[in-house]
Amino acid sequence: MAGRRFSLLRLLRRKKDEESPGAAPAQQPEEVQQVQPPQEDAGQERTEEQLRARGRFRRAAQTFMKFMGSRRRQSRITPADVQAQPDTIPTQLKAQPDVSTASTAVPAKCDTTTSDHTTHWDTTSSDAVSHCDSVLPGLTEEADATTTEGVASTDAAPVQRLADTPSLEFLEERAVSAEVAMTPDRDMQQRPPTVPKLAWVKEEEKEESPGAAPAQQPEEVQQVQPPQEDAGQERTEEQLRARGRFRRAAQLVCRFIRYIWHEEATFMATGDTANSDLFNAQTSAALLDLLVENGVYKAKQVPAIVRCIHQWLTSNVSDEHRLDKTLVLLTEAHPTDVAVTLLCSAPACDRAARTMWKTLVSSRGTKEPVLQILFRVLEYWPAHRRRTSDGDERDVFALAATVALWEILQLSWCPGAVKDNFPRLLPTLLFQVFISTEEMSEGVETFWRRCREQRSLPPNPNRFAVQTVKALLLQLLDEDVLMAIARKCVWDMLLKADSHHYAVGLLARELCRVSRSFCHSIAVSLLPRLSREEPLWELPALAFLVEVLHCLNPRQCGPSVLQIISRRLRSQCPERRRLALRGLVVLSKAPSMAKSIRSLNESLLELLQDADTDAVQMTLSAFINVLGLKIIQISSPIALKLLEALRPLFDNEHSQLQQLSMLLFREVMEATERSKNLKPPVYLSLVPFYFNWHDDNQHVAEASRRALFGAARFLKWRDLEHLVTMEQPWRFPECLLEKDRSRVGQYVRQALPYLESPEEPLRKLAIKFLGIAARSMKQEQPELQLICQALQGMTDDSPAVSNLAVETLHIIRTVRRTPFFPFW
Repeated sequence: MAGRRFSLLRLLRRKKDEESPGAAPAQQPEEVQQVQPPQEDAGQERTEEQLRARGRFRRAAQTFMKFMGSRRRQSRITPADVQAQPDTIPTQLKAQPDVSTASTAVPAKCDTTTSDHTTHWDTTSSDAVSHCDSVLPGLTEEADATTTEGVASTDAAPVQRLADTPSLEFLEERAVSAEVAMTPDRDMQQRPPTVPKLAWVKEEEKEESPGAAPAQQPEEVQQVQPPQEDAGQERTEEQLRARGRFRRAAQLVCRFIRYIWHEEATFMATGDTANSDLFNAQTSAALLDLLVENGVYKAKQVPAIVRCIHQWLTSNVSDEHRLDKTLVLLTEAHPTDVAVTLLCSAPACDRAARTMWKTLVSSRGTKEPVLQILFRVLEYWPAHRRRTSDGDERDVFALAATVALWEILQLSWCPGAVKDNFPRLLPTLLFQVFISTEEMSEGVETFWRRCREQRSLPPNPNRFAVQTVKALLLQLLDEDVLMAIARKCVWDMLLKADSHHYAVGLLARELCRVSRSFCHSIAVSLLPRLSREEPLWELPALAFLVEVLHCLNPRQCGPSVLQIISRRLRSQCPERRRLALRGLVVLSKAPSMAKSIRSLNESLLELLQDADTDAVQMTLSAFINVLGLKIIQISSPIALKLLEALRPLFDNEHSQLQQLSMLLFREVMEATERSKNLKPPVYLSLVPFYFNWHDDNQHVAEASRRALFGAARFLKWRDLEHLVTMEQPWRFPECLLEKDRSRVGQYVRQALPYLESPEEPLRKLAIKFLGIAARSMKQEQPELQLICQALQGMTDDSPAVSNLAVETLHIIRTVRRTPFFPFW
């Protein structure tokens, strides 16, 4: 390998030495002699392997020449510079010189593969050149543009050059211009030992005789001495800078050639001759390595380099890890450009893209920033507008990030950043399932159709999102848990718009059984999203939050949760109202939230009149939980409205509502100061409590007894309170009607509906109550006539009820004839 390095140096130096002695003044163009190939030793035969190696090296050199550009600059130099530093570069070359003949001037001792003469460049070399030009068109154009800046002129007159003729000055011009993007300190630290020899060729003043030594006599490598400067003339500052730039550029040239030699050796060692374009592709990889490792690129060229790496990996299946180091170095410097460009260039995540993602998430320095960018794209539906350094403003579809995440989850090991961001990823993927089920824009459908054409993917994006959810959960849960979720048909319900939120709630419930810490993190991540009032995924997010709300600390998250809930209590959507009330029931159990919930009294009072039984039931539960804490008291106006709103619920057909309403009634009376304004609704509640005390449902009966006891205490009726304590309900009508004769008519009207109760015991109890009430009523009272008419209508009831009604009616008519009759 070292021999080839010296071979190229001698090639450049030989070219100069042949032209230097006969150089005419700058004003007269000099004829360039046709260089003849040296005579080969008749006794020396070239092996087939040497011929192949020699051809590969020649094609690599030509590829490099083509990459550096084909334009020629006309250089100018002042007379003072000509005197200070003699021009040793020929001013004109003959047309169509054979580049290969220049390399034959190097003796065989240095490198046997390049010392003999060769013929013209073959067609394979031109293919390599075109391949390199096609791989990095943007970069080569940029390199050509930079060559016209910052280069010191060295010629006194314009130099005539042929378009495709490589020469020493061409190398100088391209190499010196390339140093502008390099850091001097970094270049000096990595300078190889051979750099001074190449760097001093430009300034060498010693003239050597033209011609090459015979091929049989190997040429000694001469130590090139720096030119002796005129003692009376000092080197200008511009010349010193130009000299340093040239040295650093020469170092870059040597590095690139070493890359090519290394890959050539790898190619020869593997013996893989199946792919004839392997060497050309490796040369492109070497160029990418060189550009990235030495930082010879601009930020706006990063997307082009990423696309080149992807194209190279697409063409080379067996060497897919060749550019891992280059990709990692590029990503460490520009993570956003690399990740976004990869998502745009390979949205379906083909084999090459999978290799690149695997490399990025495997490297310690790139996995975290790359995954964060990937997660950020996932959160924007349907696409995230992200502008790259080259000005590309194309949308980055969230589904492309989902495909990339799916491939990452298929690895045998899961990156720690994925597990750490599980609370962020799961809601995002569930949102994708919902929105891709609810509505699909034309742009998303077109994008997904294009992805399906490239790879075998599910027909609908929502199904693919569900698969990704399963893959994500499999990294954290056991398969048994996933099977339990599947048995509840969660995956199928997720794919339906009307049952999606219910499925999300079931999933959250199962996760709470496995890990409360995960659920806590997920709930915290949902709070900002729900605070922004995203209508698209508001319902599923609420469903998840309600199921995991008990995992939160009310002191820390309670205020923000209560703010979210309060806005949904007045929602027109029944499901949103129900979910908000479920969350409120959980919060109402926390003592720290009692005073805050008091601000929602007006909204909750309206919900007590809702036709939705579930909403009314949860409203009652929230009130009971808050008042049961015995922390706050209700003001009299609110208490009055609440008691009036509760009274119709005492006889509701749903036993749960009956029970809760009577329990809340007692809590209100205990949490409110005694006031005359509250006594009327309390009086009107006594009769319903009495009848429900006899209900067949024991829970309703017990709630009625406790409410009746609270009412008696609130009214300070000691005898009635004692009666309830002793559990003597049959004495209640006499006691009530005796203590409050002024409201007998109201009590009668309240008792009449119980004659139509579906429960026979209640109908019989109502007949007895009306009979007792009739004895204390005046003759002219209209309620007495109502009692008689109602009892007459009971003749078609069951024999026990009809007989009791007839008997009671007969007693009322008989007793009413006497002026006075006592209670029986």
